[in-house]
Amino acid sequence: MDTTATDPRVLVIGLDPYRVPGPWDPAPVAEGIAVGTARFADAGVGVESCLVGLDGSDDVEAVVTAALDRRSWEVVVVGGGIRNQLDLFERVVNLVHRHAPDAAIAFNGTPSDTFDAAARWLTPPG
Repeated sequence: MDTTATDPRVLVIGLDPYRVPGPWDPAPVAEGIAVGTARFADAGVGVESCLVGLDGSDDVEAVVTAALDRRSWEVVVVGGGIRNQLDLFERVVNLVHRHAPDAAIAFNGTPSDTFDAAARWLTPPG
């Protein structure tokens, strides 16, 4: 989902909290994602999210590859939920390496600090 009027420069790859199995409340994570995404809009930086499910409803590699191939990315942020799944993490990092070789790869600490992770690698405008 494109959340700003400017061209997206940052792709955020993460887990859709509503499609992660388990007895847990996804709402706080979804709220953190919304806060993090709003910070991009506040800074005037275009961002696109690629959220995948762990519930078997996605061909994760196909979804991530399509997002990576959609445009040239300056930064790709890989979310913590993906990093907690070693096999998935390795596949995603290798997809980024193959499909967005010029993009910086960043890692957030929490969903709400995703902008900070990307900003470390963004080239200032102009």
